Amino acid sequence: MRYLKIENNQVLYLNSDEEWETIDKIDKNILLYLLNKIIEEDEFEMDEYKEALIGNKAHQIIYKNIYEKFNNLINDKTRFQDESRELYRDAFEKYQVES
Repeated sequence: MRYLKIENNQVLYLNSDEEWETIDKIDKNILLYLLNKIIEEDEFEMDEYKEALIGNKAHQIIYKNIYEKFNNLINDKTRFQDESRELYRDAFEKYQVES
């Protein structure tokens, strides 16, 4: 599902009510919501950052930073999941009920 898009020289994000809003209205709660979507969903999509497509300078700055951070998280998501599983595997095995 696409959560961040560039449209009509603006950057828009999909909020928790599934409505599109301009990125200059984003706050920490929405960022947390989007981060959770990256972690929970297999298909988190966002438009590639292209400065030439964004007419609003504030949108350029905000989206460039968010895009870079989110893209890094998406790329490292599998590694984080594997490390988490490995870290807690002993505890899972210790407390797992045999069936």
